[in-house]
Amino acid sequence: MLDHVFTDAIGALRETLERALLERQAFEERFQSDILLGDLTWETSYGLPGEGSPPRVRVDITLDWPTWAQTAYRSWYIGEEMDEGPRIEIEIVVRIQRLAKEPSPEVFLRALPEHSPTIGGEQLHRGGPTVETAFAEDLTEPSHAIEVSYEGSYELDETTLEDGGILDTHFGAMGGWISSTLVRLGDLKFEFLPPDDEEDG
Repeated sequence: MLDHVFTDAIGALRETLERALLERQAFEERFQSDILLGDLTWETSYGLPGEGSPPRVRVDITLDWPTWAQTAYRSWYIGEEMDEGPRIEIEIVVRIQRLAKEPSPEVFLRALPEHSPTIGGEQLHRGGPTVETAFAEDLTEPSHAIEVSYEGSYELDETTLEDGGILDTHFGAMGGWISSTLVRLGDLKFEFLPPDDEEDG
């Protein structure tokens, strides 16, 4: 992995999630570069352990490192003044899936705060829920899902850029909040369909 503040943030978050024994959805992880704009994006998904495929409860995480953030980081790195500290754009989508009945958005939202805990002086803000219904080819036994996203950004000031331990602490705390949120959603009393691998067996 490159020695870069963006990859340091990724590493700190991933380490916390895996220490919490969440299961990474291996085929859902991507590290991408926009060859036209130069933005970097890391996407990954985790579920509660031992739930089969797909897991009942899942989180999809996206971290973006825009080109302008790289420019600001480079200015700091070579000793120039920054007009504004670089920012990592964050989107956290928490999702309950494999539901046997259409879920109540009210029950779902009651388990989730409107904002994340403060992370480096800023919070992620919750959006509205999305409810999905998926049918098999024969239109029997539909599967339902509900999700909501938290969005915001994390500014890297000079103190954080100079001391990588601060970054580790902040993204570690965010990972802890994500883990506890998944556990809380997993405790909701919904009726679930069996995982795909159980149906195949």
